[in-house]
Amino acid sequence: MPTALPSGLLLRPAQHQDLGAIRWLVLGAKLDPTQLRWSQFWVIEHAEQVIACGQLRSFPAAQELGSLVVAKHWRRQGLGSALTQHLIQQATEPLYLECLGSTLAQFYQRLGFQPVSWQKLPRSLQRKFGLSAVAARFGFPVFLMHYDPSQNSAANHTE
Repeated sequence: MPTALPSGLLLRPAQHQDLGAIRWLVLGAKLDPTQLRWSQFWVIEHAEQVIACGQLRSFPAAQELGSLVVAKHWRRQGLGSALTQHLIQQATEPLYLECLGSTLAQFYQRLGFQPVSWQKLPRSLQRKFGLSAVAARFGFPVFLMHYDPSQNSAANHTE
């Protein structure tokens, strides 16, 4: 069951005019600001301000959940969980992501993602995540993950 949003918040597809706010959130989280296509994003807004965003990028035979950010003062209210669950529901291909750090990996595991080796990624994502796989071999806490619906325990999770 998806996490409900607090009163006064709206989850909606991004619009062209949201691109500046999306870039601001992504840069503030020190995420990769390249390939931010507003048409691939969903946003959560409050009082006409974008306070969270996330995108689904399509690749041959796969999709990537990426650029998921919640504004700092809105964290720990279930927004990240709600947005992730919504993006999972929107996915039409097997869903993957990469994240940095065990805290984020645990967050995504609670929502049904499982670690996956680089070798088990679709070829289209092996190219994209190749550098991350190398970094992980040198001890950087980079996690490649695949959504596994049988592992989804999000109904029992509150952020």
